[in-house]
Amino acid sequence: MPTLLHIDTSVFPGEASASRTVAASFRKEWEAQHPDGTVIYRDLAAEPLPHLDGLAAHAGFIPADARTPKQQAAFALRDTLATELEQADAVLIGAPMYNFTIPSTLKAWLDHVIIMGRTSGAEQTTTSGTPAVVVASRGGGYGPGTPRESFEFVTTYLEKALNGALGLEVEFVVPELTLARGNPAMADLIELSDASKAKAHEDAAAKAKALAARFAA
Repeated sequence: MPTLLHIDTSVFPGEASASRTVAASFRKEWEAQHPDGTVIYRDLAAEPLPHLDGLAAHAGFIPADARTPKQQAAFALRDTLATELEQADAVLIGAPMYNFTIPSTLKAWLDHVIIMGRTSGAEQTTTSGTPAVVVASRGGGYGPGTPRESFEFVTTYLEKALNGALGLEVEFVVPELTLARGNPAMADLIELSDASKAKAHEDAAAKAKALAARFAA
């Protein structure tokens, strides 16, 4: 049965987070299609990863049988995280926009799993071709033609990191204007916000169903 790697990064819990709730719609549909499948789940807000340090980074460029005990210990977390990614048949990531870009916890995860000569840096890596769906929620509007289009560094960055570095086949689900109901200055945008969120839930479920079908027995 297929394995889904599900990563949440929002600092807000449950229904308070658009990325978590939309990702939950994806996972619900995925599990309905594969009730006996495996889900590897990491909540990087609840259990943040340490930032990549010099010893762990350097160890990634040294063959496993040539690492010192200190290098082996420093690389152990990177190996665990990379193995989780390699085992996944599909990847689901909740990536809300914070200050125009991704949460620092997600960047830390990427720094650990992007390993040259293994998951990255070759035409065919250990993660090439794995489908990934990213729920890229954002409080305002950053789509094409909007005044703040050039401030959007979530999908633009993750396309390069997930596809360009790791070789994943990336698709995005983008609920926008998520702050409208809590921000009086955005009151006129509530209807658009609700429509965007509803469409995001529909898109997430549809993508889960389509991806799950790829791994049907």
